[in-house]
Amino acid sequence: MSNSLKLAAELQRLYLISPVPDALARHDVRLATPEGLTRGMMLAFPKLKGDADAGHWERLCMVANALQEQLELPAPAVSISGAGAFGLWLSLQAPTPVAQAQAFMELVCAAYCPEMKPAADAATAPVALPPCLRGETGKWAAFIHPGMGAAFAEEAGLDIAPPEAGQIGFLERLESIGAEQFAQALERLRPAQPKALIPASAAAPVSATPEGLLLKDATLEDIIQYLHSKNIEPTFRHLLPK
Repeated sequence: MSNSLKLAAELQRLYLISPVPDALARHDVRLATPEGLTRGMMLAFPKLKGDADAGHWERLCMVANALQEQLELPAPAVSISGAGAFGLWLSLQAPTPVAQAQAFMELVCAAYCPEMKPAADAATAPVALPPCLRGETGKWAAFIHPGMGAAFAEEAGLDIAPPEAGQIGFLERLESIGAEQFAQALERLRPAQPKALIPASAAAPVSATPEGLLLKDATLEDIIQYLHSKNIEPTFRHLLPK
């Protein structure tokens, strides 16, 4: 099977109910069906007014870790949008009503980052499904290793298409949220009591961090070693700041 087909299969496994007709044109994909069901949620993290250079990345790290540590959900995928934002991608095992997905995203933001509110149609609006070229910026959206996000804080996009083998490597280890897990997470969030944020500075060293958590403070050597363990050549190295 070619890498293109493998990548399409991983995207289908995680986020799509119906196949994407053109696997190379993913810049306006609807994760929701006309019947109002979805298997994917994408939380966008753009820069907000008053953010420091990496404010949107630090906010994503706090939310991603809270999803795993406090809501006990599988690790989400992390992406750069190609248009100045980061994204968290959550996979649902079973087709779920979009109203529940929308409520979940709104509750997550209210609990962990109240300064950010999802759009009213976040669960149904088209999304740029990585990897894809954003025509408005000329940059590529791509899935990335969680420890690499800070390197993209200024651009949040790639100048060239990411290797498909690398994109497959980031996706194939991910798990979907089971129906019972999702229901429990919604119940935990519904009291709408703000949860304590995890300070960005409190990220543990790679060796002490549970697998799947975001490694905000991972070194370049840590990241390269991890990618090599997955048989992925880290071709993004030239984009990291010197």
